[in-house]
Order: sequence, then C-alpha cells, then structure tokens
Amino acid sequence: MLSDWRALVSAADRDRYQRRDAAWTLALQQAKRQPGSGDLTSLGELIEPGAARPSVAPPVGNYRCRTVKLGSQGGEQGLGYVVYGWFACRIEQTSDGLKFTKLTGSQRPGGLFYPENDRQMVFLGSMALASEPVIRAYGQRPERDMVGAVERIGERRWRLVIPWPMNESNLDLIELVPASGRG
Repeated sequence: MLSDWRALVSAADRDRYQRRDAAWTLALQQAKRQPGSGDLTSLGELIEPGAARPSVAPPVGNYRCRTVKLGSQGGEQGLGYVVYGWFACRIEQTSDGLKFTKLTGSQRPGGLFYPENDRQMVFLGSMALASEPVIRAYGQRPERDMVGAVERIGERRWRLVIPWPMNESNLDLIELVPASGRG
C-alpha cells in the first residue's frame, strides 16, 4: 500500500511544494523579461499554471521527456528560461506505486507519484548526477531530494512541476509524452 506523501516529505520540501504558485509567478515573470535559450512561445499549455486536467495518472510505459527551466536563482543575471531537448524516460508500476525515471542525461531525476486528487499527483524523488548508477530513494540524500506536482495537460501529455529546485531555476517543468506516438 502506498504511503501518504505527507508522512514522508521533509519540512523544507513541504514548504517548497506549498509555495508552487509563487514559484510559477516569479519564474514566468523572469522568463518573459530575461533572455533565454530555446523557443518559449512553442510550449503552449506546458507553461500555463492552470492547465491541469482531470484523470491525472499517466499510463505505464516509455516516454519522451524534456526539461524546461523557468526563472533564474541568479536574479536578473541568469537566463530567464532554458528549453532542453528530448530524452528517454519511463513510468513503471511498482509495489510502491507509479515510479518515474529519467533514463538518459547528466541529471536524472526519479521517484514516486503519490495520489493527491483528480488533477494532481505528488512527486517525491531524488536526482542522480553524471555517471551515478542508481537514483536513491527520497530522503536518503536531502540535498538531492525533489518534490513536485504531476499534472495532465493534454490528451497524451503530462508535466512534472518542480518548484524551487536546488539549482539554477525557480521552476523546473518536465514534459512527458508517450514514446509510442507524438503528443
């Protein structure tokens, strides 16, 4: 049986999660006024805070994913946004629930999706870096822990919203589209 995420989340991550709206506001303001890398205008509902739709749980399988970093922890000095290319990721059913894993790249988040309501699941995960082989469970290395919200934003399109990440941006979005077809 899947635990309630509230019993597992650290106080710092609970605070970040509860301040999602503030992360969206600041990150979008910075993204619109500061230079960036990639095509921000092509992202559509991915960067619209209120785009969540009902029936949130993504199906098990392989996905094409990409990360979009919005805002800059460096204030006006940093890039307002960065749109990265597509990479491979997977969602699998485990005895602990739905597990998300980014399979390629130098920053590979992974973790579990916890039920919250019809429009949102909560993500508790951790970040593997460079050639590290295994993503550790949430809570084992607090400096690598991640908290976020999973939302469906299209027929075959989801996003993982990570407010106040540890590095670089003020809001990270990971877009998920099933690999078996274009989203």
